Amino acid sequence: MNETIYPVAIFFAAIFTNNILLTNYLGMCSFLSVSKELKTSLGLGAAVTFVMATTTLLNWIVYHQLLIPLKLDYLRFIVFIIVIAAFVQLVEMIIERVSEGLYAALGIFLPLITVNCAILGVSLFMVIREYSLAASFAYGLGSGIGWSLAILAMAGIRQKLAKARVPKGLEGAGITLIITGMMALAFMGFTGMINIS
Repeated sequence: MNETIYPVAIFFAAIFTNNILLTNYLGMCSFLSVSKELKTSLGLGAAVTFVMATTTLLNWIVYHQLLIPLKLDYLRFIVFIIVIAAFVQLVEMIIERVSEGLYAALGIFLPLITVNCAILGVSLFMVIREYSLAASFAYGLGSGIGWSLAILAMAGIRQKLAKARVPKGLEGAGITLIITGMMALAFMGFTGMINIS
């Protein structure tokens, strides 16, 4: 396969056919909690995309340039978490300075990006699938955009549902999980177009 097309295929597959949230159900906690308003969802989606793309790139470099040559690849979990935690701290400080409203709206979920399993999952999938540097960046960026697309869609649906009559037994988490399942089914419609697993 052409090396220039391969990262592009990985990028689009990570958004649609292998959406990290809707196919692997990684990053569900912040997805379910923050997806009540579009503005907050957009801010968190942008932060997750930025962190995911950048930390995947950084973790690829650390893994291939430091851990493998020193035969310390068994430490990848710890090292990846340290890289993610340090980078999230940087993003948190930037958001606090740039937009105090967004910082307050995201609240506890901004530092929780550090333990968002989707971000760690993308770095681990990158290693397992033996992606190149360009493919890893494309996968990280595509996964972040896919996660953001899912949370924005959920936020839009939940805002519409606030005005709808939902049966008492399904209010809150019940209807949210049903909608998440329906979104996952909709994204499965893209399966067969591009697949990277």
